[in-house]
Amino acid sequence: IFHMLKSLHEKTGLDNICITGGVAQNSVVNGKIIENTPFKNIYIPSAGHDAGTCIGSALYLYNQLLDKDRLAEMKTAYFGKKATKEEIISCLDKQGVSYTIFSDEQLFEKVANKLFNGGVIGWFQGRAEFGPRALGNRSILVDPRRTDAKDLLNEKIKRRESFRPFAPSILKEAVKDYFVQNDAVPFMEKVFDIKKEKQNEIPAVTHVDGTGRLQTVDKTTSPRYHKLISKFAEKSGVPILLNTSFNENEPIVNKPEEALDCFLRTKMDMLVMENIIIER
Repeated sequence: IFHMLKSLHEKTGLDNICITGGVAQNSVVNGKIIENTPFKNIYIPSAGHDAGTCIGSALYLYNQLLDKDRLAEMKTAYFGKKATKEEIISCLDKQGVSYTIFSDEQLFEKVANKLFNGGVIGWFQGRAEFGPRALGNRSILVDPRRTDAKDLLNEKIKRRESFRPFAPSILKEAVKDYFVQNDAVPFMEKVFDIKKEKQNEIPAVTHVDGTGRLQTVDKTTSPRYHKLISKFAEKSGVPILLNTSFNENEPIVNKPEEALDCFLRTKMDMLVMENIIIER
């Protein structure tokens, strides 16, 4: 891949590269491209694999056939369904599940406390992500400082192979403090080296080779997720959460009914749907 990219740079003389296709899901390679090729900037969309062809075909029509100006790059992956408060409450009432509605300030405080005290949180917010990664709208969240987090998640929910790592969501402004490389990674599409002195601080998201497949969380794009991580950082000193997809062994949850079903059949400690909290 590096050989092909170097040849491409020689041919074009351009500093920017956009990569799509199934190969764009190789986050290990993606994280090494800037260091190993002459390119200075890289863009990989949230759904660079086959699912993204729907956007590609729409843009082909828009740019090539209708001759419209090109759009700016997509900085968000939140294109899916958003559940209303009424839909969430209706779903909970049908199942006879008790819940509490909180203000934003109360909610972030309560969820951050639960994370700080070892809780496993189902976090269901806003529009669902488009692409293969959970990016803080359909996520299961855990304190990344826990040495037992992987075992805890696999016992309570995931039941997946021990070698598969869990990912860190980090405040965009804190990347330089924890990672060797410093770049925006909005779609969890790159693996970077975690600084040696920080690896013991965040063992739950540090892979065996000292790397992490990070997601950088931007205040403008993901205000609620950014606020939650910031609130957790106030308590823990760590601006990172372990983020894994909100599912057990089925597709990522999309509707409130699916989120509740996953919560009820696993050992998750808390389910947060918009400003509504369900606890065991």
